Amino acid sequence: MRLPCFIICAVLTVWLAEGSDVLELGDSDFDRSAGMHDTLLVEFFAPWCGHCQRLAPEYEAAATKLKGTLALAKVDCTVNSETCERFGVNGYPTLKIFRNGEESGAYDGPRTADGIVSYMKKQAGPSSVALLKEADLDGFVDNYEASVVGFFSGEDSAQLAEFLKASSALRDSYRFAHSTDVGAGLKYGVDGECVLLFRPPRLSSKFEDNVVKYTEHLSVSSLHKFVKDNILGLCPHMTMENRDTVRESDLLTAFFNVDYLRNPKGTNYWRNRIMKVATQFQDRGLTFAVADRQEFQDELEEEFGVSSSEGGDVPLVTIRTRAGQKYSMQEEFTRDGKSLEKFLEDYFAKRLKRYVKSEPIPESNDGPVKVLVADTFDAIVNDPEKDVLVEFYAPWCGHCKNLEPKYKELGEKLSGNPNIVIAKMDATANDVPPNYDVQGFPTIYFVPSGQKDQPRRYEGGREVNDFITYLKKEATNPLILDDSRDEL
Repeated sequence: MRLPCFIICAVLTVWLAEGSDVLELGDSDFDRSAGMHDTLLVEFFAPWCGHCQRLAPEYEAAATKLKGTLALAKVDCTVNSETCERFGVNGYPTLKIFRNGEESGAYDGPRTADGIVSYMKKQAGPSSVALLKEADLDGFVDNYEASVVGFFSGEDSAQLAEFLKASSALRDSYRFAHSTDVGAGLKYGVDGECVLLFRPPRLSSKFEDNVVKYTEHLSVSSLHKFVKDNILGLCPHMTMENRDTVRESDLLTAFFNVDYLRNPKGTNYWRNRIMKVATQFQDRGLTFAVADRQEFQDELEEEFGVSSSEGGDVPLVTIRTRAGQKYSMQEEFTRDGKSLEKFLEDYFAKRLKRYVKSEPIPESNDGPVKVLVADTFDAIVNDPEKDVLVEFYAPWCGHCKNLEPKYKELGEKLSGNPNIVIAKMDATANDVPPNYDVQGFPTIYFVPSGQKDQPRRYEGGREVNDFITYLKKEATNPLILDDSRDEL
């Protein structure tokens, strides 16, 4: 006898759920089930969402790794709209943290399995771990991540109360612990109430202090600033999880085989050589980091054109500024640090040539739409006599393909106008100048003559007449259309 489809689907759904460590919640059981967990991460998703589909295996792996520590759950918003509307879900995936069934806040951490695990472990249990004896302190600071530890005179300490406020507010980003016995920190020079920042033991180096003392009056804001200013140290280990934080400043990165699990000695061999040179330049506005080359190889190839076969075992050094300028060290890294030292001297003396990813300059460029590459962008777009409309596109983008014939028609209509240029650039194959915010495709900017430092994002319609109406209003000079040769 053939079973009805809905029975087969129901059985299959149950079987899949049983094989998963991610809890499936819905309108009927969300409050009851969420209330059973001290800490719960919930993903609100839609099955058709591509971002949700990419997150799914990472989320599942994280749930398995966190099993027994805390739970991960998911809610299908296409069939549980009541719950999703109640929590203000208006995009997918949306991740939120719940404590004892109550919404605690948005999850804004990494979207990889290891990143989710690391982030959520900080959410489990109290925001600050109580250390009862010296051995607890040693065990807590012997960690892959940095630790913030407060030492106080007793449970009724006003400073302890402020510290716990700070740990609750900052638990997403840092690890906290406290002791009500000031003597527990005696070997670190603690002789009264204070807070110490312990950098990870694996990053211990003779070039900087591994323990930094907080000396100001304790408040959430001042402690946060202290930790943020000191936690990375002179030369942190940059990973995919912390790269956004590390890159908040102009950054020099040395890429090599960074492996603190299997080869800590070899990793620190190169890191110490970088730190030795870094001490000479640390007060000049440049920060330093080391990173595993294999982890960042795709980015190195995409951003600096470096193939996996280049460089060998020695560090590959790059500089990336907040303004988007990029430089790479051409001379091979030497063990005495002299080549790195020279590279930095040239950088600060502005003798280095910026690295710009660019397609070859077109042999001919006489079409109605001018083809831009990074090496010709300045000459064409920043021509002070021309208004320029520039489209940043991606070859695989469907919207860009739909726009192409209309954009070409626009170029043809304005081909006889000497004052305006219609142009386009493949933003996946060329570096986009930093003052153009290109997050999706196509992105279009109008760059008027005489105001080249103030490009204006075009937000209008995508039909030919929409562009002409816009240019009629914004162009520096009256438009001349090819079909009429009349001034509009």
